[in-house]
Amino acid sequence: MPKKGPESHHVVPNPKGGWDVKRGGSQRASGHYETKSEAVKEGRQISRNQQTEFRIHNRDGKIAQSDSHGNDPNPPTG
Repeated sequence: MPKKGPESHHVVPNPKGGWDVKRGGSQRASGHYETKSEAVKEGRQISRNQQTEFRIHNRDGKIAQSDSHGNDPNPPTG
């Protein structure tokens, strides 16, 4: 079973404006960016380097997209 929480990185809206990249379970942001596209670009790089799940949230907080950069528990067959 995959671990939850710190084994992920998230792009989330900052209540004061802009977007943050946060590690799962963390209160502090790893980085703050003016645009969502900047946050996604940097967050994806961090996630690849640390081999974590990467989740991109919408303004309402719901997950819009998820990528696996680590040990995917459900790799595609084929």
